[in-house]
Amino acid sequence: MTGSAVRARRLLSATLTEVALDDGRTVMVKRGEPPGAVRAEAAGLRWLADAGAVRTPAVYGDDPRWLVTDRVATGPPDARAAVRFGRDLAALHAAGAPAFGAPPPGGPEEAYIGLAPMRNTPGGDWPGWYAEHRVLPYLRRAVDEGALRPGGAAVIERVLERLPELAGPPESPARLHGDLWNGNVLWGADGQVRLIDPAAHGGHRETDLAMLRLFGCPHLDRVLEGYQEAAPLADDWADRVALHQLFPLLVHTVLFRGGYAQQAVAAARAADR
Repeated sequence: MTGSAVRARRLLSATLTEVALDDGRTVMVKRGEPPGAVRAEAAGLRWLADAGAVRTPAVYGDDPRWLVTDRVATGPPDARAAVRFGRDLAALHAAGAPAFGAPPPGGPEEAYIGLAPMRNTPGGDWPGWYAEHRVLPYLRRAVDEGALRPGGAAVIERVLERLPELAGPPESPARLHGDLWNGNVLWGADGQVRLIDPAAHGGHRETDLAMLRLFGCPHLDRVLEGYQEAAPLADDWADRVALHQLFPLLVHTVLFRGGYAQQAVAAARAADR
């Protein structure tokens, strides 16, 4: 995929290998897990890069099982970089998408968020699309698999019934990273942030911001400062953070169980104000 011979390898995890090439480059080679996820990730990285906003590692090649990207030299989180990241994230979102749920060009409808299947089915109305294609699939699976009790599911279902009134001002579809937790934010040694491992699709821009807050992000106040400077959010956007966190919390409930079910129910109660 790179046109160069391998000089050395270093295994970083069960699916990720750092590879030194004889032309002096170092690349990351990722094995698709589950099979088929590579196509979605590669298309997402290219789509995010096409916005010319937040940087992503260059994609050197992909096939049904393997993804080869540039390696990012990382450094410590930096407040100045955080402000720039906020501005760039706003620009990424403003690049837009054809519809809520639209997959990246060349990306599959049957995609993934982490190890969980995620269907990118376009819809024209954010509240209806978010309920049908982001919350309900994981809510049903969590109940069916015994990870979430029916009583907790009923709390979440009440929020979905109220989504049209809870969703806030109408927004155009944003170009989302889609899995924007801190582990997918790389603080580059050059002072610039790169995003990796996207579950990219057209969505509501507040969803990316809610996920940053849910799982923690260094200098998040500075990130939000830069974002607000570039593209001010609705005055009451913070009131909807819990609503947007329902999606990742239910994904984590399905994948990891633990206390995520209780967190999802608590988020639903907070959203159902």
